[in-house]
Amino acid sequence: MKPEDVDRRMALIEPTLSYDDIADADIVVEAVFEDMAVKEKVFRKLDEVMKPGAILATNTSTLDVNRIASFTRHPQDVIGTHFFSPANVMKLLEIVRGEKTGKDVLATTMQLAKKLRKTGVVSGVCDGFIGNRMIEQYLRQALYMLEEGATPQQVDRAIEKFGFAMGPFRMSDLAGNDVGWYIRKRRYVEQPNLEYPRIADRLCELGRFGQKTGAGWYRYVPGKRDALPDPQVDELIAAHRDSIGAKPRKLSDDEIVHRLVFALVNEGAKILEEGIALRASDIDMIYLTGYGFPLWRGGPMLYADQYGLYNVVNRMRDFAAIARGDAAFWTPAPLLAKLAAEGKGFNG
Repeated sequence: MKPEDVDRRMALIEPTLSYDDIADADIVVEAVFEDMAVKEKVFRKLDEVMKPGAILATNTSTLDVNRIASFTRHPQDVIGTHFFSPANVMKLLEIVRGEKTGKDVLATTMQLAKKLRKTGVVSGVCDGFIGNRMIEQYLRQALYMLEEGATPQQVDRAIEKFGFAMGPFRMSDLAGNDVGWYIRKRRYVEQPNLEYPRIADRLCELGRFGQKTGAGWYRYVPGKRDALPDPQVDELIAAHRDSIGAKPRKLSDDEIVHRLVFALVNEGAKILEEGIALRASDIDMIYLTGYGFPLWRGGPMLYADQYGLYNVVNRMRDFAAIARGDAAFWTPAPLLAKLAAEGKGFNG
């Protein structure tokens, strides 16, 4: 870019600390910390100052958009616009339609996605929406496999060889391990019966939040993004295994890949059945444009169709027989079981 182009574009941005300065905007996107009390404070203020008909959008990645809408007198104008980090690079915009979101608001937000050169995909309201609700199960399996004998490097290497842009542990270090920790703390209160490997909590208790702190599942040299193996993490994992009485075993790359991918598929089937996603291809588009799923494999749901849902269900039964890994999770979602029994797929 030429200097005059930079100046012209920068002149379009007007920073402010006053809500009154944004009162005439057609749309406002909130992107404050992922805490409902903070969201409430912001949306009550926006409800006071924004002009009638302005779209009030939240960039929340997991929180209840319907509850956020209830903080306003105009819930029909509230919608979720979940941008993916880094937002200037990632193509996905997960658009979350609340119970009272107006059709005009949804249509306008879809148009905005196109104007921003994003791929807009509509999701209903649930904890984590489509993308993060599924990735939570993927990450849980990655952590279980550490307890069972794998290393972060082996898990990342296997799924990256499959075609993912980045494995779960490198991804967590990039996003910030404290973000996941915050969500897990909420899970422990709201869903006390949910099984969750605590090894990631131990890592965060040491302040190893990822690239931003120079240490996470890997260590990082200042000024570089190279993920370097760290003996301290190996020691932490070994100590955790001892504390829970887990005897390490050898995991194949095939097991690693399919536990991760089929964790996505099983949760995706539940999301489809609940109507959170309108169609299987919406789920696939989210994973192709927002989570680094290999393009040539078509997304988790299409990959499952090509693998054969009957075969997917059989592999899930194998995973359920493993000592650790939350056997109940591997009960096939009703929709998955039904389609597999009928010899059908998610698509078509």
